[in-house]
Amino acid sequence: MLNQPQSGNDMPRFAGIPTMMRLPVADDARGLNAAFVGIPLDIGTSNRSGTRYGPRQIRQESVMIRPYNMGTAAAPFERLQVADLGDIAINPYSLEDSVRRIELAYNGILAHGCIPLTLGGDHTLTLPVLRAMASRYGPVGLIHVDAHSDTNEEMFGEKLAHGTTFRRAFEEGLLQPQRVIQIGLRGSGYEADDFDWSRKQGFRVVPAEACWYRSLAPLMEEVREQMGNAPVYLSFDIDGLDPAFAPGTGTPEVGGLSVWQGLEIVRGCRGLNLVGSDVVEVSPPYDRSGNTALLAANLLFEMLCVLPSR
Repeated sequence: MLNQPQSGNDMPRFAGIPTMMRLPVADDARGLNAAFVGIPLDIGTSNRSGTRYGPRQIRQESVMIRPYNMGTAAAPFERLQVADLGDIAINPYSLEDSVRRIELAYNGILAHGCIPLTLGGDHTLTLPVLRAMASRYGPVGLIHVDAHSDTNEEMFGEKLAHGTTFRRAFEEGLLQPQRVIQIGLRGSGYEADDFDWSRKQGFRVVPAEACWYRSLAPLMEEVREQMGNAPVYLSFDIDGLDPAFAPGTGTPEVGGLSVWQGLEIVRGCRGLNLVGSDVVEVSPPYDRSGNTALLAANLLFEMLCVLPSR
């Protein structure tokens, strides 16, 4: 018997325990094909904090999501055993120890063959997750949606922060550079070549301006060809979307992607060998309406819908 989200006809949607999509809670990933995991981290942020509350608010806003995807005809709960694994117990006083704890927890999840879908949390968390992915699969491909490249050499002299994640991942050999794409980069910078480091490593960079006024379905056809059949990780920073749609984030940048372009990116991952994904940088203190967390919850559901059957 596969787990199912609790129906609004069995318990009002404003009541009950707010797990992701009102799924059962599991103590570990044993027997699961996929699992939602929260990482309430914000000690790697550089501007507005608050992403520690992201997983809780995303779960709260997920209560309206039903098990059948009307847009894509996907019914993930008919083919996958899914549960909510709760939150990783990060250390709120130490970013280094938090990163260690995250990697250890994800090693355990992956050991059961489970695909983790992560509720963030700031973008620092993706580094330990990628370390766990590389331990199991070797270097992976990466689809990275973001306003920022997160390839700083350091921030305030620190090598570990939400803006250094993908430079560290490259340096540690966690990524296959020819299978990395960064979509939605934009905003102001310190130098004209701020995004060129990514290009020099072999990453494909698609700035936000290249996405304006057009569907991203053709781009995703190219991405599927680029990624092939090897393992791929999807990391979706909510600030990749324009702050008109997702204001609840720590480092907003104008001129971003639309909601429908975000959906095209995720839906365009169908057929890829996705081994994990995340939605990060949701900051509820700047999300008074709950719209940013609502969007994040739906993106995570869309990610579940495109996972390969196990």
